[in-house]
Amino acid sequence: MSSGGQCIAVVSGKGGTGKTSLVSCAGTSLALMGRRVLCLDCDVGLRNLDLALGLTDKALMDFSDVAQGRCSLDSAVVEHPKAPGLFLLTAPVRSRRPVAQEEMAALLDTIRSQFDYCLLDAPAGLGYGFQLAAAGADRCIVVTTADASSLRDAQHTVMELHRFPGGSLHLVVNRVRRKMLRQLHATIDDAIDRAGLPLLGVVPEDDALSLSMNQGVPLPLTSSQGASLAYRNIAKRLQGERVPLARIK
Repeated sequence: MSSGGQCIAVVSGKGGTGKTSLVSCAGTSLALMGRRVLCLDCDVGLRNLDLALGLTDKALMDFSDVAQGRCSLDSAVVEHPKAPGLFLLTAPVRSRRPVAQEEMAALLDTIRSQFDYCLLDAPAGLGYGFQLAAAGADRCIVVTTADASSLRDAQHTVMELHRFPGGSLHLVVNRVRRKMLRQLHATIDDAIDRAGLPLLGVVPEDDALSLSMNQGVPLPLTSSQGASLAYRNIAKRLQGERVPLARIK
């Protein structure tokens, strides 16, 4: 891993698992802990990380502008007005010329020199945006829900991440409901076994999260319970702290 900050790709095999909420909320939690954090949207054309962070009207330049030399990183990133140290670098609405993996790798090297953490919000699936996010990252977080199809997609995603050494791949199980798990006769241990990854966190289903995403206010700015607490614990674990996992069975 390069010296300086860490670049962490947040990926999943299918949509709707909560990658964007993880990036926005874990990124906000890290910033509230005094870290300098960049949230980077890799979903070209369908970006929505700016919506989750409430920075839609402020992001004028995108990562392709920086990677391809049209502007500097400093001029492209946008700092969150309510969370000092939290920044956004958005994805292009349309791609003039696809950013090459070598260009993204060079961009991430620049980011490491200026930020403690960069969380890359990859699009669902295993296509161009996924490859771009994973190519230059130091670590990967695979996000899944507890349903069977999502877990199977998580397994497929892990198979595409074989270049990452042990200890640099992690699993987050999102949108977990106790009632659903009981009905499925499933446990979080099943999710770990199926995906074959160490567990970084379990995020409970939380109505407050949907409300905050729609309002463009990251949940850790308004709550310290439920999903917000889970994201804060994930942020602590990313920094190497030992925080007990709350198993939901």
